[in-house]
Amino acid sequence: MPLVKHGKITADEFVRVADDAAIPAEGNVLIPLARFLEHAEALLHRAGKVGVVVPNNRDLDDLEPYFEKLALIALVFPSFRDGRAYSQARLLRERYGYDGELRATGQVLRDQFVFMTRAGFDAFEVKKDSDAHAFAETIARYTVFYQPTGDGRPIALRQRLLMPRAASRLQRAS
Repeated sequence: MPLVKHGKITADEFVRVADDAAIPAEGNVLIPLARFLEHAEALLHRAGKVGVVVPNNRDLDDLEPYFEKLALIALVFPSFRDGRAYSQARLLRERYGYDGELRATGQVLRDQFVFMTRAGFDAFEVKKDSDAHAFAETIARYTVFYQPTGDGRPIALRQRLLMPRAASRLQRAS
């Protein structure tokens, strides 16, 4: 499965470990949330980075003590119609200040890519190579936005310049 990270197609440096599989003694691992919470201290003291796969129906508060120690949080889109992972991404970036890799997994579709980026995702597991290339091209295409969001990109200068004018017009009208 291709991985697009920061606008480039790249190899995944994390090994996904299933619920019942042995955890490698070293190297970067991606662990299901329930298993991570059960063995968090041991996992965080092993050699290598740790990432967590969080289902979109789970509360993020359970992970709060570990945010600074997690290199990756993967949020799951089980269906293209289920957008709860967007909310999780915004919460991670804006409320909790998570600055590690935030990866979209599951039903990651190319027509939702810009929205996912704006919510704070910086890595995407996609199903097809053609989608991976489209994702990589799209990130460079959109550079100006009118709403501030979790991806940290500034809003359009034009909007910031118009805001004082609109405020002064409202004051004169009243």
